[in-house]
Amino acid sequence: MFDYCIESITYKLIFFVQKLNVNVVLVSANLVAQVNMILMLNGENFKLWKEQVEIVLGCMDLDNALRTEKPTSTPKNSNTDKVEKWEHSNRICLMIMKRSVPEAFRGSIVETTDAKIFLKELEQYFARN
Repeated sequence: MFDYCIESITYKLIFFVQKLNVNVVLVSANLVAQVNMILMLNGENFKLWKEQVEIVLGCMDLDNALRTEKPTSTPKNSNTDKVEKWEHSNRICLMIMKRSVPEAFRGSIVETTDAKIFLKELEQYFARN
């Protein structure tokens, strides 16, 4: 009887883990599909490209670095969680944006590790050209 209960629980646990893995795969595939929907920037489509980037990053809840300034830590308030969340958002924003910006354009703007500055530099570049 005891073996049967353990076996039943094991099967339920395996099914639950398999279901979780399927959900993780589906979420991952959805994220990749959203990122792949962003047009390659070609010099004539900046406004549309920017709109798509903002929509995708917003839907993925990764646009924190584009909407807010980096939180600062003080001796009284470390803001560790806020800083880590902002840094993660900033890193992912940069990766996603740079993925859809040809190297020729990236070489024409100032190299930065701040997603908001990167976006503003691109905007200024295309306003001039």
